[in-house]
Amino acid sequence: MDIVNWTRSRSVAEWATGFPPLTRRFLLIGLDACLLPLAVWLSFWLRLATPWPTGFLRAGLWMLLAVLLIGLPLYAFTGQYKGLTRYVGSAALYRLAARNALLVLILSALGVMLRLPMPPRSSWLLLWLLLTGFTGAVRFALRDILLSLRVAQTQRMNRVLIYGAGEAGAQLAASLQRSGTHQVLAFLDDAPDLRGRTINGIPIQSSAALAVRPADVDQVLLAIPSLTRSQRSVIVKRLQQQGLSVLQIPSLEDITSGRARIDALRPVAIEDLLGRDSIPPDPQLLGPGIRGAVVCVTGAGGSIGSELCRQIQVLAPRRLILFDNSEPALYAIDQELRASGLEGCELLSVLGSANDSVLVHQLFRSHRVRVVFHAAAYKHVPLVEANPIAGLVNNVCSTRVVCRAAAAAEVGEVVFVSTDKAVRPTNVMGASKRLAELVVQAFAAETVQTPASSRGLRTRFAMVRFGNVLGSSGSVVPLFRRQIKSGGPITLTHPEIIRYFMTIPEAVQLVLQAATLAEGGDLFLLDMGEPVRIKDLAEQMVLLSGLSLRDESNPLGDIEVICTGLRPGEKLFEELLIDGVSEVTRHPLIFRAQERAIPPDQLWHNLDCLETALHAQDKELALALLAKFVPEWNESCSTPSIELN
Repeated sequence: MDIVNWTRSRSVAEWATGFPPLTRRFLLIGLDACLLPLAVWLSFWLRLATPWPTGFLRAGLWMLLAVLLIGLPLYAFTGQYKGLTRYVGSAALYRLAARNALLVLILSALGVMLRLPMPPRSSWLLLWLLLTGFTGAVRFALRDILLSLRVAQTQRMNRVLIYGAGEAGAQLAASLQRSGTHQVLAFLDDAPDLRGRTINGIPIQSSAALAVRPADVDQVLLAIPSLTRSQRSVIVKRLQQQGLSVLQIPSLEDITSGRARIDALRPVAIEDLLGRDSIPPDPQLLGPGIRGAVVCVTGAGGSIGSELCRQIQVLAPRRLILFDNSEPALYAIDQELRASGLEGCELLSVLGSANDSVLVHQLFRSHRVRVVFHAAAYKHVPLVEANPIAGLVNNVCSTRVVCRAAAAAEVGEVVFVSTDKAVRPTNVMGASKRLAELVVQAFAAETVQTPASSRGLRTRFAMVRFGNVLGSSGSVVPLFRRQIKSGGPITLTHPEIIRYFMTIPEAVQLVLQAATLAEGGDLFLLDMGEPVRIKDLAEQMVLLSGLSLRDESNPLGDIEVICTGLRPGEKLFEELLIDGVSEVTRHPLIFRAQERAIPPDQLWHNLDCLETALHAQDKELALALLAKFVPEWNESCSTPSIELN
């Protein structure tokens, strides 16, 4: 379409769609005023096979007048002129059929009561069909005209393919047709019984049609909300190979709950592709020990802690204590949980530090805490490397305070959330988490040696160790997303660095199930799935953003990926075991391991020395002690030699 014709069609569209609502209603009333008498006349003609039958002269004249005097007010009173014509659908047709049936009944009742000449009885059915057909056809025709005129007001629609010819795909196509912003060229679906068929005139093709990118396609809309991660990943990679931009509809949960409309299209997020397909939790492992109990989560405002709170609230504890030293983070999770609408779980938000021994002891005793999930930690490797004293205080000392308070208050169970960076650590953060594990192991060993209290209660201590989680504050995914948003470049430390990834909800779900498996002193490892090359992750995030990579083969691309070199203490790959052997548990993704520990009587004295050094801000002595606690870290760094007593 040239610019002159497009401008002319646009002006016609603006004129046709620019009528005020009152004018549009009068136009519809005028059309109905013509259609009602026409339907009466045709009902006689079709029934008696002549355009001017004798019966029409006797019975038809009063019906022509009555159908206008009764029909138009009836239509207006029942709301026929309130609906928006551009959104007319099947429901409007059903209501129109009911109105016309009522109109026919009123006309026939009027004729009987006033003993007026009556048409043949079959004419009444014919009249109802004609009234419904005429008025319905006019409204559907007007709807299509308005939609086409609305499209003419847009310079160019996005030409799209809908991947998935199921119910979601059909609903998406109908919604896009009403909006007038997209032109659906075809559906893509590999179901053999759908191939070669159509939906509202739109053909259904096999996905093999994308072997070569169609030149007239702008985007592909993924409309299968029930796809697993692996299935979605395969489809998206195949579409990306054709250089096609991919959008997807909301999740099935968001659609069914009403939180999102089916046409709320969004880009495919990297979190939708990474990680394995979710495994349903074991109902015997998820919930026991939490339901009806008082549960405390330290670090409740963090990425892991907040997800722990969300999932624990669903398991119906009697009271959930949110413990964090960050006021904004604590406020955010508190407001989110209170707005969730779940009843029966009392929420208590406590603003304070897990290093505050008096506060933690008082909290556990006064509320009779049953389960503690200790997730409070500093976990950003470069920050802790630059601030080792703060990292050790927060990661190690707080763990000792929490475990000591739990044992004194006869808490039933303490679960420590650890990290794969504690395995043969090459940085202070990893070494501090390994030392925190040694603290938990020492308390577990002491508990076994200590007789149970008069109530028979003995605290169970357990640790859960896992790798990177998608979307956490320490993950590379948010960093890469910010860098892409700012126009790049994406900074990568090494082209061959690999990491394991798991979604936060899945990691937390496994932590909760591991807590049920704990017997005391357990170290649980989570199966992290397949490793991911971080360079591939960065490149895929660029493509998912609808941008192109800038490299030697494409110097005019949008985003460049550059390597800056490994940071101090960073490893090319992470692992979950130090020197132990893992064994299977009742859950296929949770393993139990036994690893080297330091006897409690030896650990406590030297830990006191470490705390003294930390309080004195003696960085050199603190790191020297840390190196002796964690010899694996000592081998990777140069620290003063010191002997443990």
